[in-house]
Amino acid sequence: MPLIALTGGPGSGKTTVIAALRERGYECVPDTARAIIRERMRRGLSPRPPAREFAEQVLRRDMEQYRLMASAAAPVFFDHCVLDALAMLDQLGLVSTTERQALLVEYAYSRTAFIFPPWEEIYTTDDERDQSFADAVAVHAAATDWYRRCGYDLVEVSRGTVHERCNFILQRVA
Repeated sequence: MPLIALTGGPGSGKTTVIAALRERGYECVPDTARAIIRERMRRGLSPRPPAREFAEQVLRRDMEQYRLMASAAAPVFFDHCVLDALAMLDQLGLVSTTERQALLVEYAYSRTAFIFPPWEEIYTTDDERDQSFADAVAVHAAATDWYRRCGYDLVEVSRGTVHERCNFILQRVA
């Protein structure tokens, strides 16, 4: 069954759509990076460890989530996934082409991924999201480039209500 990646910059509505898809009965995997930040803050640590450590932690957890969901009988939606963690490592120069290719084969998602564009009107920061809107725009551009370099077809999720966005995705998954 398809494992479906939702990607894009912070504050573009992915987490809200994931929650709505879960309410509709779909299996959904939350954003690992936000979970790590939340855990660290609860322990009184800085939100993020050094970039390499953070990317490696996200990748390990995303790989584990993939393995847990790989045999699901119905579609599974991921709020970011192994691909996004690999992108972080790639930006740090820590992933070779050979390693990337091997991981893309081992952790294959539906070839169609959904990207959420920056949306300033809904963008907010919170305890776990401290990036600026300009950062969100840059992350979106990097995700777009990365997913395409990895051979994925991106479908931009149009702006609209959460209900409309869920329906948009579900119509293309069916």
